[in-house]
Amino acid sequence: MTSFLAAGLLNLQWVFFAYFILISMAYLALHYVSVVTTLHYMRDNRAEYLPKIMPSYQPPISILIPAFNEEQSIVSSIHSVLRLDYPEFEVVVVNDGSTDATLARVIAEFSLHEFPEAYRQRLPTERIRAIYASPRFPRLRLVDKDNGGKSDALNAGINCIRYPLFCAIDADCILNPGSLARVVRPFLDDSTTVASGGVVRVLNGCTVKNGFLEKVELPRAILPLFQSVEYLRAFLFGRLGWSPINALLVISGAFGVFYKEHVVAVGGYRTDTVGEDMDLVVRLHRKLRREKRPYRITFVPDPICWTEVPSDLKSLRAQRTRWQRGLAESLIPNLRLLFSRRAGAVGLLAFPFMILFELLGPIVEAAGYIGMLTLWLLHMIPLQSFLVFLFLSVGMGILLSTNAIFLERLSFQMYPRVGQQLILFVVAIFENFGYRQLTAIYRLMGLAGWVFSGKARSDWGQIVRDGSWQSPDANDTTGTTAVVAATGVTAASVEKKP
Repeated sequence: MTSFLAAGLLNLQWVFFAYFILISMAYLALHYVSVVTTLHYMRDNRAEYLPKIMPSYQPPISILIPAFNEEQSIVSSIHSVLRLDYPEFEVVVVNDGSTDATLARVIAEFSLHEFPEAYRQRLPTERIRAIYASPRFPRLRLVDKDNGGKSDALNAGINCIRYPLFCAIDADCILNPGSLARVVRPFLDDSTTVASGGVVRVLNGCTVKNGFLEKVELPRAILPLFQSVEYLRAFLFGRLGWSPINALLVISGAFGVFYKEHVVAVGGYRTDTVGEDMDLVVRLHRKLRREKRPYRITFVPDPICWTEVPSDLKSLRAQRTRWQRGLAESLIPNLRLLFSRRAGAVGLLAFPFMILFELLGPIVEAAGYIGMLTLWLLHMIPLQSFLVFLFLSVGMGILLSTNAIFLERLSFQMYPRVGQQLILFVVAIFENFGYRQLTAIYRLMGLAGWVFSGKARSDWGQIVRDGSWQSPDANDTTGTTAVVAATGVTAASVEKKP
């Protein structure tokens, strides 16, 4: 029995080695494609981004901001969106039954008043309580509804919007003034485009005043600092690498543009998944491939959305377990895409990659560490072999992270100072000693939760937010009581409303 177990463990190390070779080749290939794509993109767009005549051709767009208990950040986010440099757009905020002062603060800040708007329910949602508009801000409307989760709030917003394109952003996000024009550009370049996404970067440490991003800085806390490198790696070559072959499976729920009719045709956002953003993109691929219709789903590397990331371990764990569960809920119901002869690069490359390296990756990584450690402790492999395994595993992680920093330096230079570059480089090294393993454990927990607890409702995945990126005058929450008193709007009064 002992010899059989030993033989099994020894064979297992070759499985880990083969898996490591495969994943390394896949990531390096993505990195190569990303570098080439970025260089071409910078060459084509290094001059003035849009000709002066171009704004007259930009399509009108609706911006959806679903919100649940976002009183600390919602006002700054709305101000940021209202100041976008774009010719024609509307902003629809959807309050999903918040229990804090979110509704009251928005009503007071933007002078909103209830009005009887016709509401066409193309997608089923929870009950709509009221719709508000403002004479001071004609672009802005507010939809107040019963709580139903993020997907339900997005579907309610889609029912209300007027324009053919919509951009979904989170309620804690800040957009650069030109971000919307840049992320809409693929719809002008290619009429078959059905969705496009931009870059999401870490807002922690930055300074925002009245909706304007005044100063870009790296986070001071260690967890958000690790995530700064992680976000660079995920967006600048993780997603950029798939876009040229039309195999992008993820557009971040924090910043994505979609053609409304295509989203309605696939049934809107699913309310029985926690990964509604990826699930929508996968279903769009599947439907359009099945119908043999030409289409493009594109990633654009320079429209930037800034978002607050978790700064404590509890929030980080909740976020990563949620992401991993959402990944499983997006991939498994759409397995027919896998190796489908109609699915092209989506089914032949991206879908297998996501299953093998992203979905099952935490299992293989944990088993690899445990298996190699067990073999060494049982003296079945020499110490040198164990150290080589660790060196290769950690070394590849460092290589990918430092390459992402190089790509950022080569292209968009949001962190241009030498000190910022040095900090990012040091973090890219040390994130592989503890942080990466910790997130793998959280992802494993999310996968286990999906396997053993069945379907989940689309919740909000709330994280603890401190709003420290807002300047002191913008972050003043002492007036909440006065706002509620002035408007007469409270959570209790909303609930009682017929």
